[in-house]
Amino acid sequence: MLGNWIKTFVLMAAITALFASVGAALGGAGGMMIALLFAGGMNIYAYWFSDKAVLKMYGAQEVMPDNTQFRSYYNMVKELAENAQLPMPKVYVIDEQQPNAFATGRNPEHAAVAATVGIMRILNERELRGVMAHELAHVKHRDTLISTISATVAGAISAIAQFGMFFGGSGDNRPNPVIGLLMMFLAPMAAGLIQMAISRAREYEADRGGAEICKDPKALAAALEKIHNYAHKIPNQTAEMHPETGQMMIINPLSGQSLKGLFSTHPQTEERVRRLLAMANHY
Repeated sequence: MLGNWIKTFVLMAAITALFASVGAALGGAGGMMIALLFAGGMNIYAYWFSDKAVLKMYGAQEVMPDNTQFRSYYNMVKELAENAQLPMPKVYVIDEQQPNAFATGRNPEHAAVAATVGIMRILNERELRGVMAHELAHVKHRDTLISTISATVAGAISAIAQFGMFFGGSGDNRPNPVIGLLMMFLAPMAAGLIQMAISRAREYEADRGGAEICKDPKALAAALEKIHNYAHKIPNQTAEMHPETGQMMIINPLSGQSLKGLFSTHPQTEERVRRLLAMANHY
Protein backbone atom coordinates (compact mmCIF):
# COMPACT_ATOMS: atom_id res chain seq x y z
CA MET A 1 0.00 0.00 0.00
CA LEU A 2 2.65 2.50 1.07
CA GLY A 3 4.82 1.42 -1.86
CA ASN A 4 2.16 2.42 -4.38
CA TRP A 5 1.65 5.81 -2.73
CA ILE A 6 5.41 6.37 -2.96
CA LYS A 7 5.31 5.37 -6.64
CA THR A 8 2.45 7.81 -7.22
CA PHE A 9 4.38 10.63 -5.55
CA VAL A 10 7.53 9.83 -7.56
CA LEU A 11 5.48 9.71 -10.76
CA MET A 12 3.88 13.09 -10.09
CA ALA A 13 7.27 14.58 -9.20
CA ALA A 14 8.89 13.18 -12.35
CA ILE A 15 6.05 14.40 -14.55
CA THR A 16 6.17 17.85 -12.94
CA ALA A 17 9.93 18.04 -13.49
CA LEU A 18 9.46 17.01 -17.11
CA PHE A 19 6.80 19.69 -17.58
CA ALA A 20 9.18 22.29 -16.13
CA SER A 21 12.02 21.13 -18.38
CA VAL A 22 9.86 21.34 -21.49
CA GLY A 23 8.63 24.79 -20.47
CA ALA A 24 12.15 26.06 -19.76
CA ALA A 25 13.51 24.71 -23.05
CA LEU A 26 10.73 26.26 -25.08
CA GLY A 27 10.01 29.47 -23.22
CA GLY A 28 12.75 30.22 -20.73
CA ALA A 29 11.81 31.20 -17.18
CA GLY A 30 8.34 32.32 -18.22
CA GLY A 31 7.69 29.06 -20.02
CA MET A 32 8.88 27.08 -17.01
CA MET A 33 6.48 28.90 -14.69
CA ILE A 34 3.56 28.36 -17.05
CA ALA A 35 4.48 24.69 -17.36
CA LEU A 36 4.74 24.26 -13.56
CA LEU A 37 1.32 25.83 -13.06
CA PHE A 38 -0.08 23.63 -15.82
CA ALA A 39 1.54 20.53 -14.26
CA GLY A 40 0.05 21.33 -10.85
CA GLY A 41 -3.39 21.71 -12.37
CA MET A 42 -3.00 18.51 -14.37
CA ASN A 43 -1.98 16.51 -11.28
CA ILE A 44 -5.09 17.70 -9.42
CA TYR A 45 -7.31 17.03 -12.44
CA ALA A 46 -5.75 13.61 -13.04
CA TYR A 47 -6.34 12.49 -9.45
CA TRP A 48 -10.05 13.37 -9.45
CA PHE A 49 -11.20 13.09 -13.05
CA SER A 50 -8.76 11.11 -15.21
CA ASP A 51 -10.76 7.87 -14.90
CA LYS A 52 -13.87 9.54 -16.32
CA ALA A 53 -11.79 11.13 -19.10
CA VAL A 54 -10.31 7.80 -20.19
CA LEU A 55 -13.69 6.03 -20.13
CA LYS A 56 -15.21 8.83 -22.21
CA MET A 57 -12.25 8.74 -24.60
CA TYR A 58 -12.97 5.08 -25.35
CA GLY A 59 -16.73 5.59 -25.54
CA ALA A 60 -17.29 3.18 -22.65
CA GLN A 61 -20.92 2.46 -21.75
CA GLU A 62 -21.82 1.51 -18.19
CA VAL A 63 -23.46 -1.89 -17.71
CA MET A 64 -26.28 -1.78 -15.17
CA PRO A 65 -27.34 -4.78 -13.04
CA ASP A 66 -30.55 -5.26 -15.04
CA ASN A 67 -28.78 -5.26 -18.43
CA THR A 68 -29.74 -8.49 -20.18
CA GLN A 69 -27.15 -8.39 -22.96
CA PHE A 70 -24.15 -8.28 -20.62
CA ARG A 71 -25.70 -9.85 -17.50
CA SER A 72 -23.20 -12.72 -17.30
CA TYR A 73 -20.31 -10.26 -17.63
CA TYR A 74 -21.70 -8.07 -14.84
CA ASN A 75 -22.35 -11.03 -12.55
CA MET A 76 -18.87 -12.37 -13.24
CA VAL A 77 -17.28 -9.10 -12.08
CA LYS A 78 -19.55 -9.07 -9.01
CA GLU A 79 -18.51 -12.61 -8.02
CA LEU A 80 -14.81 -11.88 -8.54
CA ALA A 81 -15.03 -8.62 -6.56
CA GLU A 82 -16.53 -10.57 -3.67
CA ASN A 83 -13.72 -13.15 -3.95
CA ALA A 84 -11.18 -10.32 -3.79
CA GLN A 85 -13.04 -8.63 -0.90
CA LEU A 86 -13.41 -5.47 -2.96
CA PRO A 87 -16.32 -3.02 -3.27
CA MET A 88 -18.33 -3.62 -6.43
CA PRO A 89 -16.71 -1.52 -9.19
CA LYS A 90 -18.63 0.12 -11.99
CA VAL A 91 -18.71 -2.14 -15.03
CA TYR A 92 -18.28 -0.85 -18.58
CA VAL A 93 -18.28 -2.25 -22.09
CA ILE A 94 -16.44 -0.68 -25.04
CA ASP A 95 -17.68 -1.07 -28.61
CA GLU A 96 -14.25 -2.00 -29.94
CA GLN A 97 -13.36 -5.13 -31.91
CA GLN A 98 -9.80 -5.40 -30.62
CA PRO A 99 -9.82 -7.73 -27.59
CA ASN A 100 -8.68 -5.82 -24.52
CA ALA A 101 -9.65 -4.70 -21.03
CA PHE A 102 -8.54 -2.22 -18.38
CA ALA A 103 -9.32 -0.95 -14.88
CA THR A 104 -9.36 2.65 -13.72
CA GLY A 105 -10.28 4.78 -10.71
CA ARG A 106 -8.42 6.55 -7.91
CA ASN A 107 -9.13 3.86 -5.28
CA PRO A 108 -11.14 0.63 -4.81
CA GLU A 109 -14.17 2.65 -3.65
CA HIS A 110 -14.20 4.59 -6.96
CA ALA A 111 -13.05 1.89 -9.37
CA ALA A 112 -14.29 0.80 -12.77
CA VAL A 113 -13.46 -2.10 -15.06
CA ALA A 114 -14.00 -2.09 -18.80
CA ALA A 115 -13.87 -4.78 -21.47
CA THR A 116 -14.27 -4.58 -25.23
CA VAL A 117 -16.89 -6.48 -27.18
CA GLY A 118 -13.96 -8.01 -29.03
CA ILE A 119 -12.60 -9.70 -25.92
CA MET A 120 -16.02 -11.12 -25.13
CA ARG A 121 -16.21 -12.51 -28.64
CA ILE A 122 -12.90 -14.41 -28.70
CA LEU A 123 -12.65 -15.61 -25.07
CA ASN A 124 -14.73 -18.26 -23.41
CA GLU A 125 -16.29 -17.55 -20.03
CA ARG A 126 -13.44 -19.14 -18.06
CA GLU A 127 -10.80 -17.08 -19.90
CA LEU A 128 -12.78 -13.84 -19.55
CA ARG A 129 -13.07 -14.57 -15.85
CA GLY A 130 -9.28 -14.71 -15.65
CA VAL A 131 -8.96 -11.37 -17.44
CA MET A 132 -11.43 -9.59 -15.17
CA ALA A 133 -9.69 -11.08 -12.13
CA HIS A 134 -6.46 -9.53 -13.45
CA GLU A 135 -8.16 -6.13 -13.71
CA LEU A 136 -9.57 -6.43 -10.19
CA ALA A 137 -6.06 -7.25 -8.97
CA HIS A 138 -4.99 -3.86 -10.35
CA VAL A 139 -7.83 -2.31 -8.33
CA LYS A 140 -6.83 -4.20 -5.18
CA HIS A 141 -3.18 -3.18 -5.58
CA ARG A 142 -4.27 0.43 -6.20
CA ASP A 143 -2.43 0.41 -9.51
CA THR A 144 -5.34 2.16 -11.21
CA LEU A 145 -4.47 5.55 -9.72
CA ILE A 146 -0.89 5.32 -11.00
CA SER A 147 -1.79 4.09 -14.47
CA THR A 148 -4.63 6.56 -15.05
CA ILE A 149 -2.60 9.55 -13.82
CA SER A 150 0.36 8.55 -15.97
CA ALA A 151 -1.87 8.13 -19.03
CA THR A 152 -3.55 11.50 -18.58
CA VAL A 153 -0.44 13.51 -17.78
CA ALA A 154 1.72 11.81 -20.41
CA GLY A 155 -0.87 12.87 -22.97
CA ALA A 156 -0.68 16.42 -21.65
CA ILE A 157 3.10 16.38 -22.00
CA SER A 158 2.75 15.43 -25.65
CA ALA A 159 0.29 18.28 -26.16
CA ILE A 160 2.37 20.88 -24.34
CA ALA A 161 5.47 19.86 -26.29
CA GLN A 162 3.64 20.20 -29.61
CA PHE A 163 2.19 23.59 -28.74
CA GLY A 164 5.17 24.75 -26.70
CA MET A 165 6.30 27.16 -29.37
CA PHE A 166 3.36 29.34 -28.28
CA PHE A 167 4.72 29.72 -24.74
CA GLY A 168 5.69 33.19 -25.71
CA GLY A 169 8.87 35.14 -25.64
CA SER A 170 10.15 37.65 -28.11
CA GLY A 171 13.49 38.63 -29.50
CA ASP A 172 16.31 36.92 -27.61
CA ASN A 173 13.77 35.15 -25.36
CA ARG A 174 11.98 33.54 -28.27
CA PRO A 175 12.20 29.71 -28.26
CA ASN A 176 14.86 28.19 -30.48
CA PRO A 177 12.92 26.40 -33.25
CA VAL A 178 15.44 23.54 -33.33
CA ILE A 179 15.03 22.97 -29.59
CA GLY A 180 11.28 23.22 -30.04
CA LEU A 181 11.30 20.48 -32.68
CA LEU A 182 13.52 18.27 -30.51
CA MET A 183 11.23 18.69 -27.52
CA MET A 184 8.21 17.75 -29.64
CA PHE A 185 9.81 14.31 -30.08
CA LEU A 186 11.86 13.88 -26.92
CA ALA A 187 9.28 14.95 -24.32
CA PRO A 188 6.68 12.29 -25.25
CA MET A 189 9.48 9.70 -25.34
CA ALA A 190 10.58 10.72 -21.85
CA ALA A 191 7.00 10.44 -20.64
CA GLY A 192 6.86 6.97 -22.19
CA LEU A 193 10.01 5.93 -20.36
CA ILE A 194 8.50 7.07 -17.06
CA GLN A 195 5.45 4.93 -17.79
CA MET A 196 7.63 1.95 -18.68
CA ALA A 197 9.54 2.25 -15.42
CA ILE A 198 6.42 1.74 -13.31
CA SER A 199 4.30 -0.47 -15.55
CA ARG A 200 6.02 -3.78 -16.30
CA ALA A 201 6.45 -5.08 -12.75
CA ARG A 202 2.87 -3.99 -12.06
CA GLU A 203 1.56 -6.30 -14.81
CA TYR A 204 3.34 -9.32 -13.36
CA GLU A 205 1.84 -8.59 -9.96
CA ALA A 206 -1.64 -8.19 -11.43
CA ASP A 207 -1.25 -11.53 -13.24
CA ARG A 208 -0.29 -13.18 -9.94
CA GLY A 209 -3.07 -11.43 -8.03
CA GLY A 210 -5.63 -12.20 -10.75
CA ALA A 211 -4.72 -15.89 -10.67
CA GLU A 212 -5.27 -15.88 -6.91
CA ILE A 213 -8.65 -14.15 -7.24
CA CYS A 214 -10.02 -16.53 -9.89
CA LYS A 215 -7.98 -19.53 -8.64
CA ASP A 216 -7.30 -20.49 -12.25
CA PRO A 217 -3.88 -19.37 -13.57
CA LYS A 218 -4.23 -21.49 -16.71
CA ALA A 219 -7.36 -19.59 -17.74
CA LEU A 220 -5.57 -16.25 -17.55
CA ALA A 221 -2.56 -17.69 -19.38
CA ALA A 222 -4.80 -18.96 -22.20
CA ALA A 223 -6.58 -15.60 -22.35
CA LEU A 224 -3.31 -13.68 -22.63
CA GLU A 225 -2.15 -15.86 -25.53
CA LYS A 226 -5.44 -15.37 -27.39
CA ILE A 227 -5.56 -11.62 -26.80
CA HIS A 228 -1.92 -11.23 -27.86
CA ASN A 229 -2.55 -13.09 -31.12
CA TYR A 230 -5.63 -11.05 -32.01
CA ALA A 231 -4.75 -7.61 -30.64
CA HIS A 232 -1.92 -6.93 -33.09
CA LYS A 233 -4.09 -7.92 -36.06
CA ILE A 234 -7.05 -5.70 -35.15
CA PRO A 235 -6.21 -1.98 -34.85
CA ASN A 236 -7.56 0.07 -31.97
CA GLN A 237 -7.94 3.56 -33.39
CA THR A 238 -8.51 5.26 -30.04
CA ALA A 239 -5.34 3.74 -28.62
CA GLU A 240 -3.38 4.70 -31.73
CA MET A 241 -4.56 8.31 -31.34
CA HIS A 242 -3.83 8.27 -27.60
CA PRO A 243 -0.87 5.89 -27.16
CA GLU A 244 -0.29 7.06 -23.59
CA THR A 245 -3.40 5.06 -22.58
CA GLY A 246 -2.00 1.81 -23.97
CA GLN A 247 -0.26 0.90 -20.70
CA MET A 248 -3.66 0.64 -19.00
CA MET A 249 -4.69 -2.33 -21.14
CA ILE A 250 -4.07 -5.98 -20.28
CA ILE A 251 -2.19 -6.37 -23.60
CA ASN A 252 -0.41 -3.58 -25.50
CA PRO A 253 -3.03 -2.31 -27.98
CA LEU A 254 -0.63 -0.45 -30.27
CA SER A 255 0.31 -1.70 -33.71
CA GLY A 256 3.98 -0.85 -33.20
CA GLN A 257 4.22 0.63 -36.69
CA SER A 258 5.65 3.91 -35.42
CA LEU A 259 8.04 5.25 -32.80
CA LYS A 260 5.39 4.91 -30.11
CA GLY A 261 5.61 1.15 -30.54
CA LEU A 262 9.23 1.19 -29.35
CA PHE A 263 8.22 2.03 -25.79
CA SER A 264 6.13 -0.97 -24.82
CA THR A 265 4.92 -0.72 -21.24
CA HIS A 266 4.00 -4.41 -21.11
CA PRO A 267 6.29 -7.35 -20.38
CA GLN A 268 6.60 -10.13 -22.95
CA THR A 269 3.41 -12.18 -23.16
CA GLU A 270 5.43 -15.41 -23.32
CA GLU A 271 7.06 -14.65 -19.96
CA ARG A 272 3.72 -13.75 -18.39
CA VAL A 273 2.26 -17.05 -19.60
CA ARG A 274 5.27 -18.99 -18.33
CA ARG A 275 4.92 -17.51 -14.85
CA LEU A 276 1.20 -18.22 -14.73
CA LEU A 277 1.64 -21.83 -15.80
CA ALA A 278 4.27 -22.24 -13.08
CA MET A 279 1.66 -21.03 -10.59
CA ALA A 280 -0.86 -23.62 -11.81
CA ASN A 281 0.88 -26.39 -9.85
CA HIS A 282 -0.37 -24.78 -6.64
CA TYR A 283 -4.07 -24.90 -7.64
